[in-house]
Amino acid sequence: MDKSSEDYLRFLNGDDNGIVEIIKDHKDGLMLFLNRYTENISEAEELTEDTFFRLVIKKPRYKERCSFKTWLYTIGRNIAVDHLRKKQKVQNLSAEELEKLRGNEYELESSYLKEEQKIILYKALNGLKSEYAQVLHLRFFEELSNEDCAGIMGKSKRQIENMMYQAKKALRTELEKEGFVYEDL
Repeated sequence: MDKSSEDYLRFLNGDDNGIVEIIKDHKDGLMLFLNRYTENISEAEELTEDTFFRLVIKKPRYKERCSFKTWLYTIGRNIAVDHLRKKQKVQNLSAEELEKLRGNEYELESSYLKEEQKIILYKALNGLKSEYAQVLHLRFFEELSNEDCAGIMGKSKRQIENMMYQAKKALRTELEKEGFVYEDL
């Protein structure tokens, strides 16, 4: 049993230093080996991380039929081959399919930014008069109409419209104090 095999056994038995030693001993060589598959050192680095991640999470069984290094590099190669298959699939997509994927990415980013804006807005609401915060919360967080806001708050539609105007002005002031740029308020 070689040193890496012993380190892996130590790791499986609960000693995290075992995996640290394996990574220290094999990361550079494995990365250079995987670079032969990807021809991209950044991808090879990610695949190396994925290989060690698989060891840590899945804890595959090492049967000592070959050296530990051979076994480890085989796992890395399999991960690289899977990666290249997925990459090839993406490269074979039509222009329409790629555009759809980009659109999904844009939608995800846009959704994330909207959520971040809501968080900032929610924090700024805490500095407003209670009625202003309520009407803005109902309108923007709950996405209710002015009529619905009026019914909930016991006001007329006209009162809600006036309150919305005043609340937006107060919110702008709060946001400007914090150095935020407001849009569509």
